[in-house]
Amino acid sequence: MRRRAFLLACLMLASVGSLSAQPPRDPYTHFFDDTFGDFQEELQRAREEGKQGIFIFFEMDECPFCHYMKTHVLNQPAVQEYYRKHFLNFAVDIEGDVEIVDFQGRPTTMKDFAFRQYRVRATPVLAFFDLDGKLVHRFTGRTKGVEEFLWLGEYVAEGHYRKMSFTRFKRMKRKGVKSAQGR
Repeated sequence: MRRRAFLLACLMLASVGSLSAQPPRDPYTHFFDDTFGDFQEELQRAREEGKQGIFIFFEMDECPFCHYMKTHVLNQPAVQEYYRKHFLNFAVDIEGDVEIVDFQGRPTTMKDFAFRQYRVRATPVLAFFDLDGKLVHRFTGRTKGVEEFLWLGEYVAEGHYRKMSFTRFKRMKRKGVKSAQGR
């Protein structure tokens, strides 16, 4: 009888847990912001909206690590909400011939913006720019998952990049998580 009650309680908790978890959402609809490709105007918009900066996801077709980020990280509601609160978020195709305007107001193509201005050769590159269009942090490759990507956003949004490396910041976060779990 106790075992049956225990199993019933476990099933009820599992169903409540699954109801509170939000399903993944398309990153192109819920993570990335709409843009006409004028990053100088986007800087102004970011200032007006009280953002901490601009996040650019440099990607290319057939990139397995870009695909991983879009299907495991950028599609998560918690990620989407955090990044949309703190940054304007844009995708740039490093092979793209689409005309854009860079942070200094110069016309260019996506591929020249990526390759010539920011030396993007491997993807994805996760690049954070301050409200003056200055690159403040760059992370190459995919993150280990949602937690690391959220920490990356926190690292930039809260200005920790001015005082320490991201590796050190992650180490501090992990210690904090472990000590909180040990309570």
